[in-house]
Amino acid sequence: MKARVKWVEDRTFVGESGSGHKLVLGTASGAEGKTPGPSPMELMLIGTGGCSAYDVVHILEKGREAVEDVSVELDADRADTEPKVFTRIHMHFVVKGRALSHDKVKRAIDLSIEKYCSASAMMAKTATITHDFEVVDTSI
Repeated sequence: MKARVKWVEDRTFVGESGSGHKLVLGTASGAEGKTPGPSPMELMLIGTGGCSAYDVVHILEKGREAVEDVSVELDADRADTEPKVFTRIHMHFVVKGRALSHDKVKRAIDLSIEKYCSASAMMAKTATITHDFEVVDTSI
């Protein structure tokens, strides 16, 4: 896997994945304190959520569950001192579908966080990761 990050100006950078996708990232700069895009740490948190959500969708589809939507809301704390690593991450999953099995949704999320998601495995080296979920039945 490869990537490239190029400084543009101030605290603005453009990241490019090895597959050619680009995104702007940076931190607040200037009098207005505006950010040009997510910070690198925000991207890590988003990546962790994306990794796990991907797994959950894949596992539920493989189990022939009628999953229609998966979202994960993440709330995290970072250390007060450098390096300001994540120390706590809570993931709240909202899984929507028709007559989904509560047990299968729980199993899919547990498998993702505990076994398959490499991002959460890395984050767990410094952060306590917790999760919960809700199932929304769209067949009602």
